[in-house]
Amino acid sequence: MSTDAMRPLSTTPSGSTARLGASLHVKGEISGNEDLHIDGSLEGLIQLEDRKLTVGASAKLTADVVAREVVVYGSVKGNLRARDRIEIKKDGSVVGDLTTARIMIEDGAYFKGSIEIDRTASVSETDLDKPAYSRAATVSAATTPAHVTTTAHSTTTKSSS
Repeated sequence: MSTDAMRPLSTTPSGSTARLGASLHVKGEISGNEDLHIDGSLEGLIQLEDRKLTVGASAKLTADVVAREVVVYGSVKGNLRARDRIEIKKDGSVVGDLTTARIMIEDGAYFKGSIEIDRTASVSETDLDKPAYSRAATVSAATTPAHVTTTAHSTTTKSSS
């Protein structure tokens, strides 16, 4: 394997970003404790629980993903679960179910699937400083999932109150 394809983009005290180059095709499972930027194709499972996955513009993933944050510029077929946020950029395409605390789908992006907003996974330590009654109201509201079903570029929203 080319060392260029997997070289870190940047190295910081808190970690680095690994890169899967555009000419690489991977089948299997990827897991680790560093951010990952994919430009190639991948089929399988990606587990980066506390890290960020970036799906580059030329990337084609057929995979389920678990990460802290997922940003999609390319194509993903599979379910995405992000503890913090999922972003689908204007030329990005996702076919699958999304579970996250925060979601952003840019105008022009393609999404087909369901969205579950799960804020319980992103409760911060600062929330623990709030009064118990305030935390209870926040958790209660956060555990009520919002369901969104979209096809092509149109959006239908159902809210359970």
